[in-house]
Amino acid sequence: MIFLLLGTGIYYSIRLRFPQFRQIKRVNKQVFGDNIFKRGAKADKDGMSSFQALATAIAAQVGTGNLAGVATAIASGGPGAVFWMWMSALFGMGTIFAEAVLAQVYTERIDGEVVGGPAYYLRKGTNSKFLAGFFAISIIIALGFVGNMVQSNSIAVALDSAFNIPPLVGGIIAAVIAALIFIGGLTRIASFTELVVPFMAILYIVGSLIIMVLNYTEIIPAFKLIFTSAFSAKAVAGGAAGVAVKEAVRYGISRGLFSNEAGMGSTPHAHAVAKVDHPAEQGLVAIFGVIFDTLIICTITALINIIMGGHTSGLTGIEMTQSSFAAGLGNFGTIFIAISLFFFAFSTIIAWYYFGEANIKYLFGTKGLTPYRILVIIFIVLGSALTVEAVWDLADLFNGLMVLPNIVGLLILSPQVIKILNDYENNFLKNEKIK
Repeated sequence: MIFLLLGTGIYYSIRLRFPQFRQIKRVNKQVFGDNIFKRGAKADKDGMSSFQALATAIAAQVGTGNLAGVATAIASGGPGAVFWMWMSALFGMGTIFAEAVLAQVYTERIDGEVVGGPAYYLRKGTNSKFLAGFFAISIIIALGFVGNMVQSNSIAVALDSAFNIPPLVGGIIAAVIAALIFIGGLTRIASFTELVVPFMAILYIVGSLIIMVLNYTEIIPAFKLIFTSAFSAKAVAGGAAGVAVKEAVRYGISRGLFSNEAGMGSTPHAHAVAKVDHPAEQGLVAIFGVIFDTLIICTITALINIIMGGHTSGLTGIEMTQSSFAAGLGNFGTIFIAISLFFFAFSTIIAWYYFGEANIKYLFGTKGLTPYRILVIIFIVLGSALTVEAVWDLADLFNGLMVLPNIVGLLILSPQVIKILNDYENNFLKNEKIK
């Protein structure tokens, strides 16, 4: 999976002449320029605003992995893993641009409502019903069912640790709130992500910045450690072992790719229904999703763990991140991480549900929505009461299965993506300037 995802990112970045660098000003304009003032626009059967689509995509990208996964990468690959996480993100931007563009091109209406995603561009673009069906089934299981069990378990653990709420009760609370959002359809999902994603992002960033300001003298040494460790063996886990460079590369790249989901085929479902004037515009917006997820949120988590000494504590996963924030914010640090984990995991449940819904519509039409919603709610409750080791393994399996057809489709349809970007840069932007 690492070779496939990274290789596709490198291929697209080169063939598209690195739009993540050449068009970075346009990326910022699309997200923070006119787009930001379209907030509050109501989603309808014709889709959602570009900002709402981005918020929905980020809701999926920013999850428990940004807190636990980054710490695991550092524990297993040393601080140098963070550098390779950045590298995977830079190339992943090429892949996610292509996914968003193709999703924009290959949309269709089911019972009057616009819908899109890999299943649609695989069927209509590559003319392969097998690849489309294989992807649709895999993502429904990977994200809608199994993946949301993992997220609900994280919510249950967070509520239990911060407020002593029994895990099963926490799961039921999460399921009820989620059900109310599911029933509201696209309109309510878009409104939820548009409101919650900026709030949870600001909350986490402000809390982290407080620690960084209080320990500002450790910031430059932390960056220095990341860069030096990326190319040399470094001791981790309290100096117990030297970590080979290949381990830093392996864990850093895999953490980055599976955090921002570039190439996995998930976020295109949100970008497909964005109301934009040209498909490439939403491709540029999708690039910002990777910037925000990996280069901002994951980097913040990594820096806190290094600055506060979590990387030498012998801990891993969420325990490392909790200990680092506790060291920086005292007892409130544990509560802060629990609250952040709740928002990260719950927003991911909503986004992953929506991605699964698009594929339920592909396979069964709107008549499959009610059974799907009921099953997702059941899995959310079940996930809160189960141990997650086996569930994680199952989620990883189906994540891998959904990547395969998506990557095949992206490579087959690459000439079309290149043509669309050329049209955007050579025709659309020039006409825009003339106007």
